[in-house]
Amino acid sequence: MQRIYFDNAATTTLSKEALDAMMPYLTEKFGNPSSIYSYGRETRLAVEKARKTVAGLLHANPGEIFFTSGGTESTNTAITTSVRDLGCQHIITSPIEHHATMHVSEFVHNDRHVKLSFVKLLPDGQVDLNSLEELLKNNKAKALVSLMHANNEIGNLLDIDTVGELCKKYNAIFHCDTVQTVAHYPIDLKKAQIHFANAAAHKFHGPKGVGLLFISEDIKVHPYLHGGAQERNMRGGTENVYGIVGMAKAMEIALSHYEEDSQYIQGLKAYMAEQLQKHIQGIHFNGDWNGRSLYTVLNVSFPKNEKTEMLLYNLDIHGICASGGSACSSGADVTSHVITAINPDPNQVPVRFSFSGENTKEEIDVVIRKLKELI
Repeated sequence: MQRIYFDNAATTTLSKEALDAMMPYLTEKFGNPSSIYSYGRETRLAVEKARKTVAGLLHANPGEIFFTSGGTESTNTAITTSVRDLGCQHIITSPIEHHATMHVSEFVHNDRHVKLSFVKLLPDGQVDLNSLEELLKNNKAKALVSLMHANNEIGNLLDIDTVGELCKKYNAIFHCDTVQTVAHYPIDLKKAQIHFANAAAHKFHGPKGVGLLFISEDIKVHPYLHGGAQERNMRGGTENVYGIVGMAKAMEIALSHYEEDSQYIQGLKAYMAEQLQKHIQGIHFNGDWNGRSLYTVLNVSFPKNEKTEMLLYNLDIHGICASGGSACSSGADVTSHVITAINPDPNQVPVRFSFSGENTKEEIDVVIRKLKELI
């Protein structure tokens, strides 16, 4: 049976180029980067070369890039250290953030008695920037603004330049979850005036279990993980050398092909939307899908009935991989908090289709035919 993978916002295949770059560090170049002899020196050199590559691609300084286990660790570090080390006593976020942001913000709110506020959303799910400015203007304590660059479920894109300007105007710290946009768009972290940003390699055809945290040189925080001098005394633990090498190569490849890949994938998204509208009655798309939106994500709601209630399971049975929301919570039988916030209609069944350059229009045709059979 042919398998069709339309869940690239959850994870992507590992590219051959990234795997080839990683292989020497999975075999003969096995040294600990903290060791002073030759085996250690060659892996230390690989880590620092990767850091320089990543920093250049993100318009950051190498000293601002810290390697982590992924987006979730990076988000936890950014939010926790903002409260602990930067004096932030008010977290401003949105009700449609990734659970890594939502859950750690709620924890800090309860544990450290930090004020927690949510910006209003516009009808299409975009952050209401007037609401954000109102919260900042009326704020009496130092604030941390934590808003994602692109929503992982509906694809909405945030105007990070404007948010950066607002944070500068009101002396707030800006953490931006850029997991869905790093290596999918050219990003200039300096221009955007972001204090913290994060990435996960497996979102752009790199390996799982490795990511990064950008910490602006304009701020100073203390370690989140203790136990060693790695990452310039900021994150204890032996570095994931082959993961770091693979992430740098995957990012380099992705951004070198950005123009052609983004146009191709945007074409797939538009074709899928057109075919769904043409062949399936009663659907609607969630978020600002045809405006400021990720070119990789299309979230569609189907009318809830006996044929659509088990739609994701039935698609899976026929070899079609899609999701109902974030992969991080897909094991839980609960409605997506993102869809609930923007379209709280219990008579709708949301499905996220997310694409990569490895997908084709022919695959979309197969999915549309199968949907017509199932519904």
